[in-house]
Amino acid sequence: MLFNSIEFIIFFPIVVAAYFILAPRYRWVLLLLASYYFYMCWDYKYIVLIMFSTVVDYTAGIMMYRTEKVRLRKLLLAASLTTNLGLLFFFKYFNFFGDTVNFFLDRFNIFAEVPAYDLLLPVGISFYTFQTLSYTIDIYRKKQAPEYHFGRFALFVSFFPQLVAGPIERSVNLIPQFREEFKFEYERVREGILLMVWGFFKKVVIADRLSEYVNLVYNHPTEYGGFQNVIATFFFSFQIYCDFSGYSDIAIGAALIMGFRLMTNFRRPYYAPNIRDFWQRWHISLSTWFRDYVYISLGGNRVVKWRWYYNLFITFLVSGLWHGAEWTFVIWGALHGFYLVFAIWTDKFRESANKWLGISKNDKLYKFTQVMVTFALVYFAWIFFRANNTADAFLIIKNTFHFSGNSALNLFTFNADLYIAFICIGILLAVEYFEEYTGLYGRLKSNLPRAWKWVILSVIIVLVMVLGEWHGTDFLYFQF
Repeated sequence: MLFNSIEFIIFFPIVVAAYFILAPRYRWVLLLLASYYFYMCWDYKYIVLIMFSTVVDYTAGIMMYRTEKVRLRKLLLAASLTTNLGLLFFFKYFNFFGDTVNFFLDRFNIFAEVPAYDLLLPVGISFYTFQTLSYTIDIYRKKQAPEYHFGRFALFVSFFPQLVAGPIERSVNLIPQFREEFKFEYERVREGILLMVWGFFKKVVIADRLSEYVNLVYNHPTEYGGFQNVIATFFFSFQIYCDFSGYSDIAIGAALIMGFRLMTNFRRPYYAPNIRDFWQRWHISLSTWFRDYVYISLGGNRVVKWRWYYNLFITFLVSGLWHGAEWTFVIWGALHGFYLVFAIWTDKFRESANKWLGISKNDKLYKFTQVMVTFALVYFAWIFFRANNTADAFLIIKNTFHFSGNSALNLFTFNADLYIAFICIGILLAVEYFEEYTGLYGRLKSNLPRAWKWVILSVIIVLVMVLGEWHGTDFLYFQF
């Protein structure tokens, strides 16, 4: 079931109404059944995977907590890791692994072959497996106690607002909220509705409108070049941001209406002054997951310098692979790893150069330049993220510098949709600018009269209904 579908528009109000009517002690049953139904609308067979992962991690968590035997604790953790990562590997990476092995076997004239399987990737498997892994790893590290109520734990694994594309929640944040008795609160519900509507604006007005032109260029890389490629990649930069952050806003808003507070997943990433800050703003739930369970496990920065660089680079490499079983994602992760390592390596040199040139870090032009350079680096990496394969990616980069030839996609034949797209990107950037530098939302929330709040909300709803591309398009991160 898609958020941007008539089914969800019917499903969600019914669930919310039933949630507040039911006695608090029965609400977890409603939410669990609703979550399973929500997931089975894609493919009912794959609900078995969620249930299996739930049983394994529930059992492993309790048994780890009850024993002090180091070997048994390690075996139980291994069972959890093997189950979750095994499912993820089989459905998402087995064919990629097989193709890579077959490539090298062929190069060395070895007549053997790893078979390929026609597998449908279960929606959200990368998200809910990582969510349950964080639970068992934290228990193994003795950072938390297990959840003994099986129903609440099953709900933690499958909570429908964030089930298929995050945020990737931590059990210490979400499970205790399932025990709370939330009442219907006007201000909280209005805030949740506003978040959902803003998320729909990002998704159906901006992202889905931009996708038409992005797909046109990236699916036919030999036919376009020059300015067409520049525009397509610029559009993709905002398509993926609005698509994914739009999903997060809808998920966070839907949960908030019922009383649950999910973690912030995006915080105006295109205003980041450097790559490190970008990753503190982009897909925060995933970047903090890799920080806590991969980067720190490798040793973090409490090692010699070369090892620190290695830990950072490997973390980003794995992060790239998490996004998909293609070399394009590996290159994308490697680029971001290189950006960050290079920035750290040259930090003192750049600081000395700024002092010699008399450049102040508080200078507005300097800050603006930093933001633009960071965006340019992120923009370049998006080429690999979006390209269908590495050959297409390098062809798009090559053709970007060829400013010749005619195309339906150029400044002089823009139709109304493209003008609307640019205007909406401008609106997005303006709203985020004022939020970044003036705390716009907090000020309006505190000082704006209630009537004006509803006026603003109504205007956004009208824009979404009139300008939205209501084709039931999947969210991009469903494929990950």
